Amino acid sequence: MGAIAYLLDTHTLLWWWSSPERLSPRVLSLVRQPDHTVYVSAGSAWEIATKHRIGKLPSGAAILHDWDRRVHEDRFLPLPISAGHARKAGGLIHDHRDPFDRVLAAQSMLEGLPVLSKDARLSALGAERIWD
Repeated sequence: MGAIAYLLDTHTLLWWWSSPERLSPRVLSLVRQPDHTVYVSAGSAWEIATKHRIGKLPSGAAILHDWDRRVHEDRFLPLPISAGHARKAGGLIHDHRDPFDRVLAAQSMLEGLPVLSKDARLSALGAERIWD
């Protein structure tokens, strides 16, 4: 049996760091398992930086400043955005315009990583999603 691995959606990562009570019990359990591998997409850093820049996430600067340390301390692994991820994201047929969701869905599909997310739109894009 292969390793058990997941990809965090951006809101899941932010809630993990600031409001873990907002996470579903299932997601909390999966992330806390020491034998599970949890990935964080470069797309999440991009999304947080963008939302901070446009004023939707005032805490974004502090999150980004401590990004590497926090990811490391939580034993999460970074997942870069490859050209393959970008091609898949851009080619997804579903009419969903959020580039961050599209990248996460593409990474989930190409890397075989269920995404831990409350957002059902990721399922509509074709990603395997776990929440409840």
